[in-house]
Amino acid sequence: MAGALAGLKVVEIGELVSAPYAAKLMADMGAEVIKVERPGAGDAARRRGPFPAGRPDPEKSGLFLYLNANKYGVTLDIAQPEGFELLEALAAGADVLIHNIWPPDMDRVGLSFERLARRNSRLVMTSIAPFGLRGPHRNWRAEELTVWASGGVCVLNGAGPNHPELPPLKTYGHPAGFQAAAHAAVAAMGAVFARLRGGRGQHVEVSAQECLVSQNEMVFEYWPYMGVIATRLGRKPLQPMETMRCKDGWIYICCVEEHQWRNFVALMGNPEWANEEIFADRLKRGENWEALEIFLREWVAQQSVLDLYRRAQERRVPFAPVSTMGDLLNSEHIRERGFFVEIAHPLAGTYKYPGAPLKYGATPWQIRMPAPTLGQHNEEIFGQRLGLASERLEQLKARGVI
Repeated sequence: MAGALAGLKVVEIGELVSAPYAAKLMADMGAEVIKVERPGAGDAARRRGPFPAGRPDPEKSGLFLYLNANKYGVTLDIAQPEGFELLEALAAGADVLIHNIWPPDMDRVGLSFERLARRNSRLVMTSIAPFGLRGPHRNWRAEELTVWASGGVCVLNGAGPNHPELPPLKTYGHPAGFQAAAHAAVAAMGAVFARLRGGRGQHVEVSAQECLVSQNEMVFEYWPYMGVIATRLGRKPLQPMETMRCKDGWIYICCVEEHQWRNFVALMGNPEWANEEIFADRLKRGENWEALEIFLREWVAQQSVLDLYRRAQERRVPFAPVSTMGDLLNSEHIRERGFFVEIAHPLAGTYKYPGAPLKYGATPWQIRMPAPTLGQHNEEIFGQRLGLASERLEQLKARGVI
């Protein structure tokens, strides 16, 4: 069956995560995506692991293979005039062009919505930049760590309230890139729907920093409401809300409501210490956490994760196992939902990858093809679709245009 976005044509100029993942979301839903990479080097994700057997290979990067399945792949140097002309030809037949080229590099090569829209007034161009395309930080370079820190997340994340000597931290991987990608995909499709009414495309810009800032929940209201600057440091006013070690792993304990606490106490067998006045309500439990924590950690350390989790769930106490990557790969629930999928790649081999985190009843997503090898579809796209003769393609290749 055709995917939900079958017929939508997307051109992606992406490096690493943000633009590639945004285009992947659309590709998984049936859109045709043509990925444009630099000749020779290709997408920087090709040089990021993991790699089979730990041996780096630009055609076998797990990150690249995951982010770029369901896409056609071409190579193109858009900094050369002939290369940009080919990009214009691709964009002329596209619904969406999505990229994460650094704004000064956009200026250098002449990549602008106005220029591409002259040939295709229906084009939606979505630009992802660390700090957007306007403002005093427009031209600042920023890697993943920089964006994560500038988005206000690092200061909220780290070793916890009792360790001010330890620095703020970012989480593993490329969370800022993935968040910017999700926002960009939604924004691009919003512009496509707007085109159905007005008939014309538009330029959409996405600030990765602002994507993170927008998801910092209610931390900005702490100051006008309470005169407090949100931070990971300082005592939590309510307890228990902590991660604790069981004998076979970790579990997150949350029972700040009185009925939750009473049910947890019953689960522990109603120990005498739970009746102490210093633990009488959730505020007192927060004030006297140092004492309460000793009792809880001692008891939790004797339990197994899944057994404790299930018994807590039966009493409507919202505990949660802290899943390892192995737990997720072997999860009965995730396996039943068919989330992880095997993809066979001609060079990397067959491996298991995360699938789509969505389910369509009538237009299911599917893996149609593995990630492209570098320049795999140059002849099909430039030759067969754009009509360039083989001799012309060889000339462009010799000059590093493709």
